[in-house]
Amino acid sequence: MQQTASVLPAARPLYSPQERARRDATRWTLVQGILAPLQFLVFLVSLVLVLRYLATGDGYAAANASVIAKTACLVLIMVTGAIWEKVVFGQYLFAPAFFWEDVFSFAVIALHAAYVWGLVTGSMPPETLMLTALAAYATYFVNAGQFVLKLRRARLDAAS
Repeated sequence: MQQTASVLPAARPLYSPQERARRDATRWTLVQGILAPLQFLVFLVSLVLVLRYLATGDGYAAANASVIAKTACLVLIMVTGAIWEKVVFGQYLFAPAFFWEDVFSFAVIALHAAYVWGLVTGSMPPETLMLTALAAYATYFVNAGQFVLKLRRARLDAAS
């Protein structure tokens, strides 16, 4: 009995040579490289403050300020990321290489926006606000993981 190996089509590299050249040439790549770890740091500090409030009831103002700071970082990285995507791929959002990351980013934005809306309008009690922030942070963490995996893939593509 002879076994035949199934042949899978080679995956398209994340970047074409032209896209890679544009990615490497634009200052927006550096901007994203600075903002991503900054946002993650703000996320970690805010996560601690939100969890502290939920556990002790202390630090409500600090927790709120930290979630607003995290939301501001998110908006900044989303706007500059859309510009980066336009420069590299020719469209502001949903380029095939980052389609699902962009889709999930909108869930992240929606949850952060729900938090801000609840805070500004007073339509959510403090515990609900903080639980909304945690939901936003869980989706952000998944989304950040998506982008880290893409960065890894880009590095592997470049090595081969």
